[in-house]
Amino acid sequence: MTTPCPCGRPQPYEQCCGRWHAAFAAGQGLQAPDAEQLMRSRYSAFVRDELAYLLASWHASTRPASLEPNEAGLKWLGLELKSHRQQDATHATVSFVARSKLGGRAHRLAETSRFVREDGVWYYLDGDVG
Repeated sequence: MTTPCPCGRPQPYEQCCGRWHAAFAAGQGLQAPDAEQLMRSRYSAFVRDELAYLLASWHASTRPASLEPNEAGLKWLGLELKSHRQQDATHATVSFVARSKLGGRAHRLAETSRFVREDGVWYYLDGDVG
């Protein structure tokens, strides 16, 4: 049985974001080919509590020391990609809306995220919420 990918693409998780998570878990590093793929894989990592992947894909200059797992009862409802814009070979932005529900209350996160590519690897740098 295949599991749908949390990122919203019409592919099974294993063929979509799961391949980037699996490569990282196997010691092959971060392999998302562009900022959009990295952002989608990060959303899926949040859904699946893949905390090591989230930390590794966060640029060292802005990375928190640790992340907490999802709160009990948190349900991720979906990801809507608004735009992906590559400024040059090493900088890109991705705008998205992520929805979740906790304790009967709906939550919405709208962000324009900035990504940077170093030594051929894309990293999440930071984002503007709103």
